[in-house]
Amino acid sequence: MLNFSTKTAIVTGGSRGIGKEISLILAQNNFNVVAVATSEKSLDSVRDIKNIHPFCCDISDEKSIEELYEFVISKFGHADVLVNNAGIHMDNILLRMKSEEWNQVMNVNLNGPFHLTKTVLKDMVKNKNGRIINISSISGTDGNKGQGNYAASKGGLLALTKSLAKEVGRRNITVNCIAPGLIETDMTSHLSDTVKQGYLDRIPLKKLGKPKDIGQMILFLCSDEASYITGQTFYIDGGMSLN
Repeated sequence: MLNFSTKTAIVTGGSRGIGKEISLILAQNNFNVVAVATSEKSLDSVRDIKNIHPFCCDISDEKSIEELYEFVISKFGHADVLVNNAGIHMDNILLRMKSEEWNQVMNVNLNGPFHLTKTVLKDMVKNKNGRIINISSISGTDGNKGQGNYAASKGGLLALTKSLAKEVGRRNITVNCIAPGLIETDMTSHLSDTVKQGYLDRIPLKKLGKPKDIGQMILFLCSDEASYITGQTFYIDGGMSLN
């Protein structure tokens, strides 16, 4: 087991699905994990787990982000790792998409990471150390019918990752991105067997991914072994993006 006993990580969307698994894996490896979610009820799933510190925050709201970081500073002094995982989807074809559907997805999936990263980055720059990891999607590069807002927000995270990596590399801060494919979570559980089979036909490994596949990659990117990796996007999709 790697030793991260003095490290602190912020994980948004950290109480369910991929985010919960990321929180669990980091906590099991001795990180102090601030698991962020939009409701106190959803945080019950991680509230009593060793090394996990739940915090209710709306990352689409700048004031709420300030309160989150004040909590981190008061408890741990600074954050070593930021995982921008929180995301929502409000699917519709573009001709029928309402402005609220576009704006809300952008506010959570892209504007939230912008504001939170900017907030956390100040101390990382001062300390000349940090890891920022953005959770995008293969939709960010391939697009997806009926998900113009979601794909645009995730594509924005890909570009933000590369741009920020160039800005802060000299400060010993790495910025990387993970683009999951079809992962077994609540977001994919509603898909019909026919739709799932259609995806499986495009996946060389012929199986869906699991949240732990993402969590283990996060752990590696947080380690000293990954200190020379920055500005990269890692597709964890069973080979789906090869098509």
